Amino acid sequence: MRRIVLAATSTVSGLIMLFSYHTSTMGAGGVIASGGTAGGGSTGTTGSTGTTGSTGTTGTTAAPTPSTSGSGSSSASTAKKTYTGQSVDTRWGPVQVQITVVAGKVTDATAVVYPSGNGRDAEINSYALPILHDEAVKAQSAKIDLVSGATVTSDGYVQSLQSALDAAHI
Repeated sequence: MRRIVLAATSTVSGLIMLFSYHTSTMGAGGVIASGGTAGGGSTGTTGSTGTTGSTGTTGTTAAPTPSTSGSGSSSASTAKKTYTGQSVDTRWGPVQVQITVVAGKVTDATAVVYPSGNGRDAEINSYALPILHDEAVKAQSAKIDLVSGATVTSDGYVQSLQSALDAAHI
């Protein structure tokens, strides 16, 4: 009988420790790479362009900004233009995507702001962001597959990508 009680107690203790483990130590109030900061969020609030996680606010905070760069080409259709999407607040911090458009085609889609407050964020984004980049360039739209294990960052990436595409009229 003691073995059963000991086994049950050990199992319950293990489950409590497992479910109380936080995968990221940075909440919505920390400082993020590229000079962005996460907003103070409140539980269960929905932003203007997204859904919420279990905590934090999802929405947008900055307007997309187009910029043009090139080598003085006389043809406007072949000029290299960059568009920065809106900063999307996610559970782990903001995500913002910048796209490069040449001749109406997306040639680059880089996350310029993303969660990087701890080692786990860096680990997740080191494999997720290149996949999201490749998907965006391949799809030429925001209709891309999310990266398993990086769902929160993927959702923010897609929302910011869509606002950049809208600014580029793609």
